[in-house]
Amino acid sequence: MTALAPTLQAFFTDKLISQRGASPHTIDAYRTTFKILLGYASDQRHTPPSKLEFDDLDAELVAAFLAHLETVRHNSVRTRNNRLAAIHSFFAYAAPRHPEHAATIQRVLAIAPKRFEKNLVTYLTDAEVDALLAAINQDTWTGRRDHAMFLLDIQTGLRISELTSLTCADATLGTGANIHCIGKGRKERRTPLVPATVATLRAWLEERGWAPTDPLFPTSTGHRLSPDAIEHRIAHYLAIAAKDCPSLATKHVSTHALRHTAAMRLLQAGVDITVIALWLGHEQVSSTNSYLHADMTQKERAIATVTPPNSKPGRYHPPDAILTFLEAL
Repeated sequence: MTALAPTLQAFFTDKLISQRGASPHTIDAYRTTFKILLGYASDQRHTPPSKLEFDDLDAELVAAFLAHLETVRHNSVRTRNNRLAAIHSFFAYAAPRHPEHAATIQRVLAIAPKRFEKNLVTYLTDAEVDALLAAINQDTWTGRRDHAMFLLDIQTGLRISELTSLTCADATLGTGANIHCIGKGRKERRTPLVPATVATLRAWLEERGWAPTDPLFPTSTGHRLSPDAIEHRIAHYLAIAAKDCPSLATKHVSTHALRHTAAMRLLQAGVDITVIALWLGHEQVSSTNSYLHADMTQKERAIATVTPPNSKPGRYHPPDAILTFLEAL
């Protein structure tokens, strides 16, 4: 076994798991990156993955691998950059441990992420929110669960991973009603709940019957809903809601769009951007600035306060007919 293999093992067990306490989602993403990378490098170098050296994963191969992700695997630029971030994290960990490979490691670390166009965030208007919630059939147990789940998400802006990990004990419905979750980076936060959400959750919990550690929104067999199951449910209701609200048919709406909706509702209500960052669990306020770009209401209020330039439009004078004829010859 070469120096690369044990260093990679130590990176996962020592750095990610022991030191950082990385979430299962992060570990899975990093594991997938290196499974694909080592498979690609093995094919290119004609060497089993366990026999690969650091010099086999040089900057040229890593650059070719990133191109392979986009052209062959048809990954987005965001995914390509996420894979590169995982590779950078490993090589930064390896640098002080293997100075003999410093030149190779530094060249890989010098590979920059790729620029890409950042689209405006997708969110629902108040009318679209009402249409989505109205499309849920609350005459069924599944419908009442889904209504409570999506109403909570639209009000709190929880990530889908945070939504699926909620337990019944995470909902405080008395004085100071809030929902408790553990977000990215194992950061705890509590998000206040409005009376309508409290009433819906209270009715749901009374019907559900629960122990503190039970999933707040379970499957019919009592297990946690998977992210794919939640996305499937929202797609089902969107198809129904679009019949009465055609604007929904033009939008790609996922659970993350409900998170964006919560942020935009706060922004349009005049809540400061730093408070919204805390609400969403953003570590950097810059992550929240994308909502400012998407909010036309803020821009319209801003332009209404600006004095327009004192300039009159020019007047069009058609050219002389005979000169136009001559020019056309």
